[in-house]
Amino acid sequence: MSQATKRKHVVKEVLGDFITPTENQQIVKVTGSRGNNLHETITAQGETFLVSMPTKFRKNIWIKRGDYVIVDPIEEGEKVKAEISFILYKDHIQYLQKQQLWPEGFMEEQSSQDKTSRKEEEAAEEKDDEEGGSDSEDDDSDLFVNTNRCNYQYSESEEEEDSEEEEEERTENGS
Repeated sequence: MSQATKRKHVVKEVLGDFITPTENQQIVKVTGSRGNNLHETITAQGETFLVSMPTKFRKNIWIKRGDYVIVDPIEEGEKVKAEISFILYKDHIQYLQKQQLWPEGFMEEQSSQDKTSRKEEEAAEEKDDEEGGSDSEDDDSDLFVNTNRCNYQYSESEEEEDSEEEEEERTENGS
């Protein structure tokens, strides 16, 4: 099977299937990447351990800090205690919550994230309502900001304006 065909099938499986964890599987949250296809995770009870990413997901599916995954335990592992069997996206999480299979420890995090995102949206809407009369061309808030560059604030002070006016008067009087 070619690499493109393999990628197509893996992505289709991950995005399309709604899988529920079995008795020995558990849902964990990714807290960071340790490199070499190892990821640090935390369970709903607060236990942290490393999980490995199987070869079928490598270079096909990416996970980041804060994502949720379903893992299969590895009995012989000391540091690496599980292997990722499925990556959960928003649709999968909502499905598991409707099925009452979502861990209680992660329910609190989801509700607090939802509240903060709602507050941010409401604040943005209020700000837009206040600025209702301004043109969208003048609004630079939606422009990409490059965080790798220093931001310089250019402002003209009154002293600079006064000195420029004096120079203009001298050149007009002198000529």
